Amino acid sequence: MYQDFEEASAPAASGERLKALRRELKAQKLKGFLVPHSDEHQDEFLPASAERLAWLTGFTGSAGVAIVLDKAASLFVDGRYTLQARAQTDRASFEVLQTPDAKASVWLKDKLKKGAVVGYDPALHTIKEIERLTASLDRAGIKLRPVDANPIDTLWKGRPTPPSAPVALHPLRFAGRSAEDKIAAVQVLLKTEKTDAVFLTMPDSIAWLFNIRGGDIAHIPVALAFAIVPAKGRPTLFIDPAKIGDNVRGLLCACTDIAKPAALEKKLKALGKSTARVRLDPETAPVRFAQILSKAGAKIVRGDDPCVLPKAIKNEAEIRGARTAHKRDGAAMVRFLAWLDDTAEAGKVDEVAAAAKLEAFRRKTGELKDLSFDTISAAGANGAIVHYRPTTRTKQFLRPGSLYLIDSGGQYLDGTTDITRTVAIGTPTNAMKRHYGLVLKGHIAVATARFPKGTRGQDLDAFARRPLWEAGLDFDHGTGHGVGSYLGVHEGPQRLSRLGTHAFEPGMILSNEPGLYFEGRYGIRLENLVLVTPPKKIAGGTREMLGFETLTLVPFDRRLIDPEQLLPFEQAWLNDYHARVRRELEPLLTGKDREWLRRATAPIK
Repeated sequence: MYQDFEEASAPAASGERLKALRRELKAQKLKGFLVPHSDEHQDEFLPASAERLAWLTGFTGSAGVAIVLDKAASLFVDGRYTLQARAQTDRASFEVLQTPDAKASVWLKDKLKKGAVVGYDPALHTIKEIERLTASLDRAGIKLRPVDANPIDTLWKGRPTPPSAPVALHPLRFAGRSAEDKIAAVQVLLKTEKTDAVFLTMPDSIAWLFNIRGGDIAHIPVALAFAIVPAKGRPTLFIDPAKIGDNVRGLLCACTDIAKPAALEKKLKALGKSTARVRLDPETAPVRFAQILSKAGAKIVRGDDPCVLPKAIKNEAEIRGARTAHKRDGAAMVRFLAWLDDTAEAGKVDEVAAAAKLEAFRRKTGELKDLSFDTISAAGANGAIVHYRPTTRTKQFLRPGSLYLIDSGGQYLDGTTDITRTVAIGTPTNAMKRHYGLVLKGHIAVATARFPKGTRGQDLDAFARRPLWEAGLDFDHGTGHGVGSYLGVHEGPQRLSRLGTHAFEPGMILSNEPGLYFEGRYGIRLENLVLVTPPKKIAGGTREMLGFETLTLVPFDRRLIDPEQLLPFEQAWLNDYHARVRRELEPLLTGKDREWLRRATAPIK
């Protein structure tokens, strides 16, 4: 199994751990300390050795920050994790607050007096993050102080060892561009900007640049590493040499030098002594490295990680691979949904068994390398917990008359998938059908959108929300995120949300996943991945328009669809989509699975 279902949260221990941390802070004359969910690479998903926030609070979500003061402690999470955080933390120890309504800076200013000093680990916070917080706290006379050693690392007994999974080369037929070509493009950019080097801190950027993949983070095929790419000469990859086997070393060394991570600080200081101009991404680079470079004499040149945008714009090989991966994955999903329809109504299938069955269908393709994230297998009320994770202790059974939400994905050499379907177990209520229809209308609004060059995620986000807004409803997460090519299931710079400020470009892949959640009752989310298509003329128009090609190939649940709720163009889109799903997947299926697909994709009238 690529996913385990054991309980990962330990809130019962947080009280004593909080006391121990406060004793450490008192010894260092600190009034408070920041504990983010991050590591020195700013990964969204962390290796076990970096799960400091979970160790302290019990909260296991992928985003959040705890602030510990001598007499108060809070955990700040966004709307995806509010219910989960409340369930996983000791509420007597931590107050759970939802961002952006609650702000860490405001909370600190309310709790602390002028002259108070709050500590932070400079390896775990970005340049911009510390600058923004410093600017806000300075006005109240509160100071931030970097610590030399994270006190949690001292207190954490039995801390897991850092990962050291082997590195593999990503074949050119899937990557589409050689590492040498990508490195040369980065160096052209550096020369154009008269910058001496760029320091890369994000593992997915490094994996893309050098055409390597790893296994240091669950479900994300990257290796934890750093890299320095000079404007002239060979890059240096700072990585544990135990990860580089002889089958990889020769080809990798053809385009880069390899050094141990322990040599990184010396190399950064050498850049400083030569007064080099070094590019750092202030939104992703830990402030620790900026401090080392600046102190040594380097000139920090602020700029985006130069790998992020070209990584997001998929080339022809990656697009071809994505289409193939989604056909394969769609067939596995159909087999799962057919099995579910045949078994779930008896009330003997639980969330863990369902997730394991879906993974088994994906494994039977013979191409699955991993899941792209822990499967969200949520029965009934658990569907309202946006990032719910089933466990063997808390698993619920799928019951007749309820909804079941399954959000999952696979990692294949040719692509990364991410799909959510909400299905009825037995006969749905009219309220369920109405709410499902509203979410489906928002999904179709995005899928059918045409938009001019320069359109950003924040411009399209409301397309998905309008049907819900008209009914007085909404959801507290973004409508979509970028997706990598056998890399992270979440990637930027593109995003379909109120915070999406980067223009969409042809070749980008995003999710389209509006939702609706009713605490204690059910949740609905419908997610496909879409590819931004090149601009085309529209008859009678004066401007070319971009659009979306839907990559995901899985039917929507016809039992939850009321045709009267859909406008004619929405019915047409749905019927065309289902016809395409049937046409693409039918050759991959046999017997009962093929018959199920035909019924599931019959026209809506």
